[in-house]
Amino acid sequence: MNSGLLPALTTSPTELAASGAARAFDVNITATLAMMDVMHRGRKVTIMRNQNPNNTVNPDFARTSRKCPPFCIQPGELAPGVKTIGELEVLQFLKKINDGDASIVVVDSRTPDWVVKGTIPGAVNIPWDKLDIDKSGAAAVEEVLKKQLSVKRQDGFWNFDGAKTLVMFCNGLWCGQSPTNIKDLLKIGYPAHKIFWYRGGMQDWENLSLTTVKPESE
Repeated sequence: MNSGLLPALTTSPTELAASGAARAFDVNITATLAMMDVMHRGRKVTIMRNQNPNNTVNPDFARTSRKCPPFCIQPGELAPGVKTIGELEVLQFLKKINDGDASIVVVDSRTPDWVVKGTIPGAVNIPWDKLDIDKSGAAAVEEVLKKQLSVKRQDGFWNFDGAKTLVMFCNGLWCGQSPTNIKDLLKIGYPAHKIFWYRGGMQDWENLSLTTVKPESE
């Protein structure tokens, strides 16, 4: 299943390097990758790490203790068949999207009040409550499934044959927004092999000083 996507995640580090090979940085993403260009809402954004040796963690992600529940530590494996991935795999997916693969969408599941602080370039914001029937209602969820995730309704059932491959994330190890959406999607039959979970989310992305974009800068 999904055989056309998984091999590229593990066998092709040099494929990503082409866009970042021309410039030299002190702080690279990997030994062979300095930076990578992606499209975000119609404009090119360069993903790289902060080069300031005195750069520190974003204060929004500096807190070590949050009330649990709801901010509980998430498991390494969220659900059978759903692959947990890291930053380099997210970059591989973004490259595929940038190269014209419309079958993939990177989903920021956070609420807008978090997204305005910065998100991953190339990600699409679908707030977690928009995919929650109890919060938004069945009609609103159906609209998201059809218009943004390419799921079809056929003879009263969901048809996932052409459904998008989803790369979902939220605020990180303590955030339940994307896990809630993933579990709900699985309940209605969304194929597990079409869902990838970036567990580290924005906390790990920010801690690695990778580029973010804010709505006001778009």
